[in-house]
Amino acid sequence: MLTILAAPVVAHEVQPSVMNLTLQGNSAQVEVEATLEPMIAGVDLDGLSDTNNSDRSDETDRLRALPPEELAAAFRENWSDMQQRLQLRVDGEPVPLELQDVSVPPVGNPALPRVSTFSATAELPPEGGPVTVAWDPSLGAVAIRQLGQGNEGYTAYLTSGGETDPIPRTGASTQGFGAAFLSYIPVGFEHIVPLGLDHILFVLGLFFLAAQLRPLLWQVTAFTLAHTVTLALAALGIVQVPAAVVEPLIAASIVYVGVENVLARGLSPWRPVVIVLFGLLHGLGFASVLSEYGLGAQNFVAKLIGFNIGVEIGQLAVIAAAFLIVAAALRHDRASERNRPLAYGYMVLSFVAAPALLAVLSTMLPIGALMPLIATAAVLFGFTAAALVSDGADSYRQNVANPASILIALTGAYWFVERVFL
Repeated sequence: MLTILAAPVVAHEVQPSVMNLTLQGNSAQVEVEATLEPMIAGVDLDGLSDTNNSDRSDETDRLRALPPEELAAAFRENWSDMQQRLQLRVDGEPVPLELQDVSVPPVGNPALPRVSTFSATAELPPEGGPVTVAWDPSLGAVAIRQLGQGNEGYTAYLTSGGETDPIPRTGASTQGFGAAFLSYIPVGFEHIVPLGLDHILFVLGLFFLAAQLRPLLWQVTAFTLAHTVTLALAALGIVQVPAAVVEPLIAASIVYVGVENVLARGLSPWRPVVIVLFGLLHGLGFASVLSEYGLGAQNFVAKLIGFNIGVEIGQLAVIAAAFLIVAAALRHDRASERNRPLAYGYMVLSFVAAPALLAVLSTMLPIGALMPLIATAAVLFGFTAAALVSDGADSYRQNVANPASILIALTGAYWFVERVFL
């Protein structure tokens, strides 16, 4: 839980980059908003959520402290390397990009990302075909938006680098409904697992009040339908609520669910209304993320549906994992029979296996975003072990559901204070 609480505060968070692409005749211009420090330091951002988990973290921290002009100069010196990792291609052949400008804001909190902007131009072959953007996975995730085509410009979100679809120099993008739909499913999933820890805790709050399948599914479905409504309204520009208002309220919703789990003895009559209201609120939270990238008008419905399906898959994955962990405690609650050998096994998973997994994976993968999830699993393993050595038909509630809900509420309360006052 200390890992979970500390993660939002001390993380040297990795921000997805945003690229604006403008194609005019035989010329192209790109403008990229990105955290330049890890790129200059040579950090592999693929799957990384915290630069502290990179072997190049010291160099990244040094660059974070540089004044704007010195960081801009360092990026210019590193441009030849960037040209290999960021390319425009026509008919499969790279077109040289010439760096034009680098804009770096003043040094702020060195523990937070400093978003800089650079622009570059390229001359395109006059007889060539459409343009593709190749973004190396080591640069992390990127949202790409084509400007100059009104609402018909190409948009894409590359979670792990790759190459865009062919982008025509004039007219609407050729990206089809199916391609747009499929491309946004992993975006939605990623914003739950592993990036959406606040949404994960809210869904776990729903789980711990009613672990039975039917009430759980209708709650999660109602939550999904509700956040789909506000996400669509916000993406269309109909509803706009500042993140400074939405994020503390999301934290408050986590507190409410955790506290109600402890005080209530089952699903209350007002629970459906609460779920819908909180779903509307969480949809605004998703919208604040997507608005940074822009869904665009083209294939808007396909992208929205794909994103929400990804979110739903992520939520169901969280519920499935939680159920598998606490299934033994649920069975014990019904049978009311102690099972010490199995309890010892769960204790080993909690205090040995989970930390060992974290240690092993940290040597192979950038797992900063997974650390809170592994810590959460370890806590649930421990609660299940306690339930298995308890007497009584209410052991699951006393040893698993209530303690987990209290921790969820405390975490939400901490986030609320952090988002309002810190």
